[in-house]
Amino acid sequence: MMFSGIIEDKAIVRRIVRNPNGVRIAVESQKVSHGTKIGDSISVNGACLTVVDIANKALQFDIISETLRATTLKDTAAGDIVNVERSLKVGDGISGHFVTGHIDCVGTINSIKKEPNDYIMEIEIPAGGAAYLANKGSVAVDGISLTIAGSKGGRFLISLIPLTLKMTSLGLKKRGDKVNIEFDILAKYALRNPQYPAGNIDSEFLKKHGFI
Repeated sequence: MMFSGIIEDKAIVRRIVRNPNGVRIAVESQKVSHGTKIGDSISVNGACLTVVDIANKALQFDIISETLRATTLKDTAAGDIVNVERSLKVGDGISGHFVTGHIDCVGTINSIKKEPNDYIMEIEIPAGGAAYLANKGSVAVDGISLTIAGSKGGRFLISLIPLTLKMTSLGLKKRGDKVNIEFDILAKYALRNPQYPAGNIDSEFLKKHGFI
């Protein structure tokens, strides 16, 4: 499945039920629930999830423990606002960039500064991801397709117009909040060499399964 990073709706988390294998989350979005069926893929704050049930315009998803560990969804609570987008269909236009819904790491918002015509947000990521950041390149933040305005080490800047803040959950964020990060798929393939320092950013998972 692929997404474009153009958020369709800000949805509200209605319910979270925890179980030994993870959680079941119910997310309400009248717009995205229309025409959606069980088995469809939906991006929720950038993470690709499968619809397992639909009731009263609320889409239900099972989130396994690994997805919880690797994303901000582990901290999501009832009442939170999340970004949602349905997967692309053949023939759909791409207004953003290709987003897979596979989160690479969690970043931290260091600052949000108001400029005359926009807002500048600085996000810090694990050092191993710095090589994936290209000035004027693409990055998905909580599922939103954005352009990197500049980067230095494990920090990068994004410029946000008021419409983006209004139409997505970024308008609710503050300093210190965590966000899901997915690097541009082209950058990940370009740096596929396993000897490259950025190649194994999720070292905890790889060590657990004996890959490093």
